Parts: sequence; C-alpha cells; structure tokens
Amino acid sequence: MATNFETSSPEAIQERVLVTQISTRRPSAFQYFLYYLRTKPLGTIGLSICVIMITMAIFAPLIAPYTFQEQNYYAVRAAPSLEFFFGTDQFGRDIFSRIVYGARISMLVGFLAVITGTGVGAVIGLVSGYFMGKVDAFVQRMVDMWMSFPDLILALTIVAVFGNTIPNVILAIAATILPRGVRVIRSSVISIREMDYTTAARSVGASDLRIMFRHVMPNTVAPFLIIMSSMFGNAILTEAGLSFLGLGISEPTPSWGRMLTG
Repeated sequence: MATNFETSSPEAIQERVLVTQISTRRPSAFQYFLYYLRTKPLGTIGLSICVIMITMAIFAPLIAPYTFQEQNYYAVRAAPSLEFFFGTDQFGRDIFSRIVYGARISMLVGFLAVITGTGVGAVIGLVSGYFMGKVDAFVQRMVDMWMSFPDLILALTIVAVFGNTIPNVILAIAATILPRGVRVIRSSVISIREMDYTTAARSVGASDLRIMFRHVMPNTVAPFLIIMSSMFGNAILTEAGLSFLGLGISEPTPSWGRMLTG
C-alpha cells in the first residue's frame, strides 16, 4: 500500500516539511520577551515605569509645554489647571515642565554616578581579588572604613567641600557606590581565579594582566550588571536627598528633591 508521501505531490511534501520545521523551531528572543511580559506582571509594571521615565527624559522638550526656567509673574503659585497641569511654584514656573526636565537630570546623574562608582570599584575589586595577600587586606580594610560612613552623610560631606555642581554631585554619589562594587566583584574574582582555564593560562606563561583582563574580567560581567541595576535607583534617591537638603543640583536646573522643598 502506498504511503502518504508516495501519493502526495512534491509541492504537498515540501509544504509538510516546512510546517514541521516551523512547528519545531525555537521561539525567538522577542517571543521570549513577550512571554515574560505576560507571565511576570510585577516585572512588566517595573519595566513600564522605567520606559516611561527614560522616554520622558529623552523627549523632555517635546513633552513639557514650557521650558524649566520660564516664569509667569501673573500665575505665581497657580492651582492645577489645563494651562498648568500641576500648577506653578513661587516663581511662576510650570511644575509639570520642571518635573519632566528633572527626569533628565535624575537619569543623567544616576547613570553617570553608577557607571563611575561601579566601574572604579570593579577595577579595584579585580586587583584585590586576583592578587590577594597584603594588597587584598589593605583594600578591604579601606573598604570597611569607607562603608562605615552613612551614604548620605558621605555624599553631603563631599558636596559641601567641593561644591554642588553636577560633576561634584555625580562623584559624591559614585563614592557611596564604589565600595559595594569592590565587594561584589572581588567575591566573583576570588572564585574565578581558581578555575581551570585561569590555571591553564597561568601554566602556559600568560601574564597577570592578560589573565585578569582577558580571562577573569569578562566572567564578572553578570555581577557587574546586577550591582549596576540595583544601585541605579539608590543613586537617584541620593541625588534627590542631597537636593532636598540644599546641597544637590543648584538652581535654576530642576531637581526632584529641591522641588519638594518649595
């Protein structure tokens, strides 16, 4: 008795093979992304908030109806209305516009502070965890002393000494993040330096710098990204706290923390 493949035309056979291939094909990255959006509602909400904030920061001139320093002396402390969505402050500036532009400052300060703090901390943690011994003991005691200061107090001290310009605020917040980057990367490096591939590289005569930056550092990317993402929110809150206390971003640049004091 003839099989289905024998009695079917070549076009039908080709179509069946194509359907079989499509049905057994692995889902794409975009399909996985949509699956997690459906099955992880809390993560979807958090991602939506981040996307809204980033979009608001990038397209602030298009979203805000006024500039952040535009004053209307005929509408000082005006109530919320269709003209001023969130009202105005004591200088007649539109609060909604300043909130939108403030998102740009918060994102800029938070991102640069996290990149600087975790980047420098990762390099220090890499050296400390790889060489161990007296170098590691000295670095870790310095980190212990550094972490004994409350983050906000340390940032306040740095800004009070060097001034409250945007670069100084970024460096002050980065200084509070740095020791955490050192600890996380160091713990990863200690385990990676004993792996077989680092031992093999050392046995064939590879230098310490080559092993550190070619074999060890690429394998610390995952914890590096985790510490970056976890500290980004803290950096924004620290900037808002500094501005609320009068030592953050100076006027007329909008800052969420300073706006709370109005």
